[in-house]
Amino acid sequence: MCADYSAARRVTDIDWSRWQAVDQATLVFVLRGHEILLIDKKRGLGKGKVNGPGGKLDPGESIEACAIRECREELSIEVSELQCMGQHRFQFTDGYSIHCWVYRTEHFAGTPTESEEAAPRWTPVDAIPYERMWEDDRIWLPLLLRGQPFEANWIFDDDRMLDYTLSECEAVVP
Repeated sequence: MCADYSAARRVTDIDWSRWQAVDQATLVFVLRGHEILLIDKKRGLGKGKVNGPGGKLDPGESIEACAIRECREELSIEVSELQCMGQHRFQFTDGYSIHCWVYRTEHFAGTPTESEEAAPRWTPVDAIPYERMWEDDRIWLPLLLRGQPFEANWIFDDDRMLDYTLSECEAVVP
């Protein structure tokens, strides 16, 4: 096992039971019929990529409260009845790491509106632009779309995926 997580190149290089993320974060995917609400990310980690709204937890904030706040800040919508569908443990070779909780919902109020952080785009679920997203999204997003909870560990070198493990599970509880 690597003591220095930045030296990890394979998932098996890390003792995930002892791993600690630099940041905790959320992602939210709003579904409407056969469409999914995605964003063009305008700044921060993943700038220039397509993703779901989300971001880092504020001190003392619950994970679900973070998900709700990020949707409000990035898109001016109020989400509710969130279902926690997954958790990602991302380790980057530069030493950065993030533990990300993934939610889905069909319940929101307001009209998704562009902000300094994100430009919204309703996208048919059969036309998701995976080529503009993080490399891992094409692996786990189909699970979210069909309502299958999951847990995953990822190793990335910048935005290139080196290795991963993903498992389906009964439920994910933050």
